[in-house]
Amino acid sequence: MTMTTLSNDAATASRPNVFLRSAPRGTGDEFNTLFTAEAIEFLVDLVTHFDRKVDQLYYARSIRKYELKQNPKIPKFFKSYVTKSKWEIAPVGKRAEKRHVDLGDVSPSNLDHFSTALRCKVDGVQVDFDDGHCPTWKNQIIGLYNVYKAVRSELPNVPAISQAPILMLRPRAWNMIEHNMSINGKEVPGPLLDFGLLAFHNAKILFECESGPYFYLSKLEGASEAKLWNDIFVWTQFRLRIPHGTIKACVLIENILSSFEMEDMLFSLKDHSLGLNCGIWDYAASIINKFGNEKSFVLPDRNKYVNMNRHFLKRYMELVVQICHKRKAHATGGMAALLLPEDKNSKKSNTVVSKVLEGKLAEIKMGVDGFIIYDVGLVPHVNDLWKYHGGPDPNQISYPGVRTEVSVADLLKLPTGGITVDGVRHNISVAILFIFHWFQGMGHFSYKGAVEDSATAEISRSQIWQWIRHGATFEDSGQMLTRELVLRYSSEILDDLIAQYGVNFETKLQLYTARDLFMDIVNHREFPEFITTYLNDTHVFRRLSANL
Repeated sequence: MTMTTLSNDAATASRPNVFLRSAPRGTGDEFNTLFTAEAIEFLVDLVTHFDRKVDQLYYARSIRKYELKQNPKIPKFFKSYVTKSKWEIAPVGKRAEKRHVDLGDVSPSNLDHFSTALRCKVDGVQVDFDDGHCPTWKNQIIGLYNVYKAVRSELPNVPAISQAPILMLRPRAWNMIEHNMSINGKEVPGPLLDFGLLAFHNAKILFECESGPYFYLSKLEGASEAKLWNDIFVWTQFRLRIPHGTIKACVLIENILSSFEMEDMLFSLKDHSLGLNCGIWDYAASIINKFGNEKSFVLPDRNKYVNMNRHFLKRYMELVVQICHKRKAHATGGMAALLLPEDKNSKKSNTVVSKVLEGKLAEIKMGVDGFIIYDVGLVPHVNDLWKYHGGPDPNQISYPGVRTEVSVADLLKLPTGGITVDGVRHNISVAILFIFHWFQGMGHFSYKGAVEDSATAEISRSQIWQWIRHGATFEDSGQMLTRELVLRYSSEILDDLIAQYGVNFETKLQLYTARDLFMDIVNHREFPEFITTYLNDTHVFRRLSANL
């Protein structure tokens, strides 16, 4: 149904005007289960109560963006009484003390993938409505409904929720707007719709099962935004009549500005914290986002020069461990995106396993309390890694981290190097394929032995934009990367992608459209903040997603 509530007389003047788009084809039962009168009332109250604060968040981001552009300044660590005083986060639930291995990019709209993840011997599942998920209206309904069923232990061949891995529910980030619902003439922020329905339908059950509710919070840009989420949690707990501190959340430090306010972010959420998480590609892309107009911040070929062994990323993870463990919070590492080949006994498979374990062992030695992987075939290998190298405790919080102080210069000491043809073509391919898969209603895909999602799409298109903007040169030839050359490469890549993916006229047309949108994004005069926002707001995606 499409629902509107109009107020025309004095008696009903205070009632909100609500628009809710009807159920996508074939999802009527799921839609009606989620959008009950009580759930809609809860959503309306949540959104209207925080409307002013959410607008202030958006205004603050806009002001900061133009201040940085007009007068670029190197950020400083946020110093306050919080950083100087003694405090610790509130204890986490017993099941959340051990968070060695989470499965990532698990979109609950894909029931097979979601069910497989819930059967795995891991500590948590990142139930993803963000980086690894495409937010078509149908995907939102199906994904939220599958979580509803999982929490009630109603999914076939899946353990009871109290025995399954803990659900780490990841709503959309603040940059995403839900176009299918509006309240008082304003479209609803995507994270509030996701969080509101997840909390309303599942929080009490998860609390009673000592299994949450637990959340991942994406793309926060500072302590004020963490404070807003804390206010939302407090309000929700009061409204749902669950104890204060029941809701817990792990903040993903995916933005360079957040790295300077991590201690205050933890403090803002200290009654509701599950610690902080490191994410390499969104974090690297945010440096281009915030400082990309400055030539001194050009990031070289990511495949060749950008990894967790590089100074700026290694020190960033060390800082996360230092701050988290100082405040008795979990510090978790990023996602291993490599995929095992079909032949699990092949030399190639052994190479993948060795590479993943080498990287994750380095993170364990740095003091992380857990990390994320994608391929379920890696689960026994990383579980053994923790068994033999993780120590006797469920976490490493007792380890204080490196003794040396992490400086501003450490976090902004980017690797030197140029660009390569392979790196340029790889970035172009990932970005075009990400857009194409969004047209298919998919938020992640496999490509050349790794899983790609919005995080890798962000760094891919960001680097191309930056390299064009500053005339980056190829290491071998000294040739400058130009808009014309990117167009030539993208046309050649498009031919290859059409041969591989163009099964009919419609998919061929979508690939052409994906290439054209990619070229638009990387040639914008002003850097588009998020590729997902750009796509979500385009008419072509909204038209296609309406039919998915």
